[in-house]
Amino acid sequence: MFCLKMRHIILSLTILLGVASLTYGQMYKWVDEKGCIHFTDDLSKVPEKYRREAESREVQEETPPPLPEDQPMPPAESTVPEEPKGSEVNLIRKYGVWLAEVVLNERVRRHFVVDTGASFTLISWQTAEDLGIAMDENTLLMPATGVSGFILTPMVNLKSVRVGKTVSQDVETLVHDMPAGQDGLLGNSFFNEFKVVLDPSSGKMTLFSLKGSSSPDRPGGYGRDYWAGRFRFYREILAELRLRKKEYEDRRSSLQVDGINRAIRFFENQLNELERTASLAGVPRNWRE
Repeated sequence: MFCLKMRHIILSLTILLGVASLTYGQMYKWVDEKGCIHFTDDLSKVPEKYRREAESREVQEETPPPLPEDQPMPPAESTVPEEPKGSEVNLIRKYGVWLAEVVLNERVRRHFVVDTGASFTLISWQTAEDLGIAMDENTLLMPATGVSGFILTPMVNLKSVRVGKTVSQDVETLVHDMPAGQDGLLGNSFFNEFKVVLDPSSGKMTLFSLKGSSSPDRPGGYGRDYWAGRFRFYREILAELRLRKKEYEDRRSSLQVDGINRAIRFFENQLNELERTASLAGVPRNWRE
């Protein structure tokens, strides 16, 4: 005969087994001399005279139910970075150099020499005339290499230079004498925002944008090489301009000095603007030296 507390014991047992089903261990059941049933998970709590008759029960850890068949597992996130997509351009071999078709200011189409080692993009005087570029006493003058050594040549700003599907805006360009039959040259004032891959065997050039998603190691979307290269470019240009200015001052060539002064102010402003942009993007100071 069960004791009067049997109903409470059964309720407690139901709760206890519900909790125990989430764990792993032994449960012990024993009946005292009054017929009351007891449960415990610690054999030492069973009175010694009842231990030999205590019944043990192993409680297994509950296994979570499987997902329904119509509920697919969520796909794992891919950790493989996407390959950057480049813009492929067909090249032409002529005069012993590679030429690429360019569109200037979306109106004049020409073939330019590809030269990733040149600081600036160049256009011939005829190309400048075809573009309707006017030059006067306020035009910036830049030192460039001529047949007789360093000369001063006008620098203008092209609103756009398009090569294949790639467009670069506000390209600093020198108006310069070009060898016969050449209209211009693509230099780093165009290429500085791209990684350039030349494949002479197929006669192709592929341009990969250097700008990606902004992150702690790519402030503003650019890596360290890009930022350091931009700062180095402007500082080297300013150093060259100041050197040539001193030479023309010694010759008392006021017209040339005025043109160089305008170029110095222009590139000082460009450098200041680059500093401002870098600060807003969080570019480390040692990337700007």
